[in-house]
Amino acid sequence: MGSDLAAFAAAMPKTELHVHLVGAASVDTVLELARRHPHVGVPTERDALEAYYEFTDFAHFIEVYISVNALVRAPEDVEALVVGAARDMAAQQIRYAELTVTPDSHLLMGIAPDAVAEALTAGRRRARAEHDVELAWVFDIPGELGLESGERTIDWVEAHAPEGSVGFGLGGPEVGVPRPQFEQVFARARALGLHSVPHAGETTGPDTIRDALDVLGAERIGHGIAAADDPDLLARLAGEGITLEVCPTSNLRTRAVDVLEGHPLPKLLDAGVPVTLGSDDPGMFDTTLVGEYLVAAEVLGLDRDALVAIARTGITASFADTATRRRLTEALDRFVADEVT
Repeated sequence: MGSDLAAFAAAMPKTELHVHLVGAASVDTVLELARRHPHVGVPTERDALEAYYEFTDFAHFIEVYISVNALVRAPEDVEALVVGAARDMAAQQIRYAELTVTPDSHLLMGIAPDAVAEALTAGRRRARAEHDVELAWVFDIPGELGLESGERTIDWVEAHAPEGSVGFGLGGPEVGVPRPQFEQVFARARALGLHSVPHAGETTGPDTIRDALDVLGAERIGHGIAAADDPDLLARLAGEGITLEVCPTSNLRTRAVDVLEGHPLPKLLDAGVPVTLGSDDPGMFDTTLVGEYLVAAEVLGLDRDALVAIARTGITASFADTATRRRLTEALDRFVADEVT
């Protein structure tokens, strides 16, 4: 059963809607960058880097993430991250992904604004040509840098957003970073036609999710697991069809949940809330999207039909164009039909 299920999850065509560019970097990629830029202080040996990725809490995770991000110091680094992420996605049968990029972090490392956009465009073209993975962009604000970062981010997006830009988000810590301060920034993003996809309710309570919905106009929510504690909010999410991008291993590794067995994913599904699975920062959390599907099945009790339903939600909740959604749906339908016959 286990090996059959693993093969099923690995072979099923998938989309991924919650994965960060820097956090997707494999250990080998980070080691290469760390050795290229040793002054940053990120470990340059495998054992030390793996120990570096043992997070004590969410604040510690953010601290480590910032340090790894400081290794990305040139346009070539950005392009390499994109192509590396696409390579890893192709190996998992991920056909389409909305990759979260934090442009302000790259700008603060001294990369020219137009060079960031050009590197993303070059990486996206190579992802399609070399790995048959279609990428789209969600640009997010690093919440720990506050409103000024939000304004720099939307200024960059307005001037430089490359082809494939579909969403605007907010990551980083939730504690001490109230969502309403970014109201006008998100309004500017929505005016550009970008969809609102902030993180909320990962390490704080349901009110952060409500702020994301009511103030930031969220169409999807990154994480959102705190909704499981609020029946009224669950009913609202289900009724309005707001998809939650759920990342179980990430929640465990950052200590947002104590044990995987207690993860609220089944409760969210039982309430009728649309859910996708994401790997979030797979290089840092030692996971993959396939691994998240296996956690959902083997730890949380979801059957094959539920896994397929989650994969289907990933398509319908995406911001891909109609032709891409149709192609993704047809690939999933063919896979399911072949499994049945």
